[in-house]
Amino acid sequence: MFVGLLLSRYLNMSVEGQEAVTTVTPGQYILIEGNDDEYPFVAKLLKFFGDESHKQKKALVQWFLRLSEVPQNKKLLLGRSPHPQEIFYYLGRACDNEINAESILGTVHVRQDNSPCLFNILFSPFFPELRKELRNSVCFPCFLIQVTPSTPRHATPSIPSRTVPARQPGNILDEARARLHVSSVPESLPCREQEFQDIYNFVESKVMDGTGGCMYISGVPGTGKTATIHEVIRCLQHASDMDEIPTFRFIEINGMKMTDPHQAYVQILQKLTDQKVTADHAAALLEKRFSNPAPKKETTVLLVDELDLLWTRKQNVMYNLFDWPTRRHARLVVLTIANTMDLPERIMINRVASRLGLTRMSFQPYSFKQLQQIITSRLNKVKAFEEDALQLVSRKVAALSGDARRCLDICRRATEICEHSASHPSSTGLVRMSHVMEALDEMFSSSYITAIGCASLQEQLFLRAVIAEFRRLGLEEATFQQVFVQHRALSRVEGLQPISVSEGLAVCQRLGACRLLLLEASRLDMLQRVRLNVSQDDVLYALKAVRD
Repeated sequence: MFVGLLLSRYLNMSVEGQEAVTTVTPGQYILIEGNDDEYPFVAKLLKFFGDESHKQKKALVQWFLRLSEVPQNKKLLLGRSPHPQEIFYYLGRACDNEINAESILGTVHVRQDNSPCLFNILFSPFFPELRKELRNSVCFPCFLIQVTPSTPRHATPSIPSRTVPARQPGNILDEARARLHVSSVPESLPCREQEFQDIYNFVESKVMDGTGGCMYISGVPGTGKTATIHEVIRCLQHASDMDEIPTFRFIEINGMKMTDPHQAYVQILQKLTDQKVTADHAAALLEKRFSNPAPKKETTVLLVDELDLLWTRKQNVMYNLFDWPTRRHARLVVLTIANTMDLPERIMINRVASRLGLTRMSFQPYSFKQLQQIITSRLNKVKAFEEDALQLVSRKVAALSGDARRCLDICRRATEICEHSASHPSSTGLVRMSHVMEALDEMFSSSYITAIGCASLQEQLFLRAVIAEFRRLGLEEATFQQVFVQHRALSRVEGLQPISVSEGLAVCQRLGACRLLLLEASRLDMLQRVRLNVSQDDVLYALKAVRD
């Protein structure tokens, strides 16, 4: 551990347990605390500033850049094979040259070799085992070049082509079915041009300026949120490869894939540094990484999908994700995705919502014309549907949810029905309205929907209460107590006598036995957690059919 005394123009440092004192003065080469204790940053001390009245004492330094931090396309400009331990003189606006004096670990002694620009570190009083080479190089003039990017305007985001060719279709219906599969890679993402442009401009500006920021993106499932962001990142990475914007790192986490919200810390750190530690340790390391300056810290773009599943009682995970981008040295851009537009107001306490800011975007459900355009774009001139059939399925899905994925599933099932009803297996007849109607009936006549239709009045009312509470919370999970409050309120609205708690628990258990609900098995009380085992769209469709 180092003990330092900062005077007006120099710093006295010592190691605990040792009498030796080292004086650090401007002009010396120093070691600075970094993310990795084994490889501290190297810089030249230019000056100290601040006095005893200041809370933190500062130092102005000139950074040197490690070879591993130099972009590959810049290494090619060197024209030779550099030594793995070479460190290069670095200048650039991504560099913050003001540091806290307490982060200085010690000094290193440097002597000049025969080459006028080659330096050897001889030893450090604090790190006697350290042996490195420094090269004061001007071989990278592109560090000082600021390029104005050629931002795409009014562009329809494209999708990269497949790396493995797909199986050749046997007929038109087979080809249409392959193109309409949700896993099929389309040639473009229509109907989301404006959203693509807005997200692109937001991320691009943060990467260019070396600043941080957060954008909250909401919309019902199947409206293209994640696909649009992935295409934005692909276009930005291409711009970075062409030296139009600075380099950046993209990482992605999904709340649906975590057993505990605090695992977000573990996954983020592992994707950034390949370290795997406990959640608490990962949170501390990330706090340090996004709070301290570094000689060449590239911007990190973090995509957090299914944000609502990272909710905790103290909301510390959400708070940190929104707070880190506001730090001066973070260079972190966070893009969050959730299904609920007003999630911040519903479940976030004030200190968390305040960190989110005003940068929000809502993906509206697709209209029937947009769904029709998406299907037509997917088919790409493959004439497999009658025009009226496409209109029917587009209007039906748009009226229910606007979910493009469900629309594609119904169209695929309609092609199968058409093919099976043909008189000859090789027939290439078009999909007609009758085929679409049969597919719609199948899609909305599953065993779950049949079970909902046959459920008792109280059971159907309980399902309505579950959906109402989910929408109030902005989450996909609630306790029995929360749902029961909604159930009693709905009973009064319907003019029914509210049931008792024991009767409500019995209703909940019956729905769990039918697998319409997923219930927490470890407890059977008011705090038992409840989730739907069927989509909200199917529940609403079944309940609407019963009421009609």
